[in-house]
Amino acid sequence: MTELPSVDDVSRASQELGLGATAAELHGGLCGWLAAGGAPGNDWPARVLADDTLAPVASGSALAQLLEATIKQLEDRDFAFELLLTDNDDVAAQADAMFSWTRSFLGGFGLGSGGRRPTLSEEGEEALTDMASLARASSEDFEAGGEDDDEALSEIEEFIRVAVLLLHGDVVLAARHRQRLN
Repeated sequence: MTELPSVDDVSRASQELGLGATAAELHGGLCGWLAAGGAPGNDWPARVLADDTLAPVASGSALAQLLEATIKQLEDRDFAFELLLTDNDDVAAQADAMFSWTRSFLGGFGLGSGGRRPTLSEEGEEALTDMASLARASSEDFEAGGEDDDEALSEIEEFIRVAVLLLHGDVVLAARHRQRLN
């Protein structure tokens, strides 16, 4: 399964577990955790949200599916990785979801790396710096309506997608490659 569960399914599962996080925030945090080398497991919400009191996700649940699909997308050689953002067509809502996703990614990346700075390529360092700049943005940076905003959001989403794959490659895939050489 490489298709992400729906935003509604993830939101519902989040509410049922009392996570207090949107689908975009959960997915961003999970992606950051995994890209930094954090171990996958059914307790991923507790790790990603830094709350040991959270219950593990049930097998087959939307959150278990989110983990499984995200891992497969990050590992996909055809770059099939997607961001789980929002079903809302409103540009402001899309922008807010994307910037929340990015903030959560950075938090998950920090937690997944165990607080130590992973070794990154020059491009990875630049991508992480650019993502930190994006995390400070908000929907207020976009004017209401217009094709330019839609196009800008699409370009930002594509940048984030590629940056995540680059960071995952620098940390996780490069470490795997080094292990095979030894």
